[in-house]
Amino acid sequence: MVPPALIAGSLLAAAGVALGAFGAHALRSVLSPPALEWWHTAVQYQMWHALALIGLGALRLSGLGLALALMGTGTILFSGSLYLLALTDLHWLGMITPLGGLLMMAGWLIAAWRLRTLGRSPD
Repeated sequence: MVPPALIAGSLLAAAGVALGAFGAHALRSVLSPPALEWWHTAVQYQMWHALALIGLGALRLSGLGLALALMGTGTILFSGSLYLLALTDLHWLGMITPLGGLLMMAGWLIAAWRLRTLGRSPD
């Protein structure tokens, strides 16, 4: 069975490529410079975390489920709020972005905690 993180990461990456191209071509003349920067940041974080899900999911280690879930959820909240902010200029959406960032950071910290034991022999 393929780990769900590999599927989720692949879907996030595919969407990241599409959204990046959409921003670079269709939105360039529509959005303000700050909105384009929000869009670019959203794509960048989405792609990095898509690759993280694929890489960590490929390890098939037990104990990474929570870390992967936090990264995935955080990416959707972080990048999704920036996409919507860029498109709608509803600034209250900016309050969601840090929550997504905190979830991504928590995911990375949990992954680091779990990965610290790699290569150690059980005592």
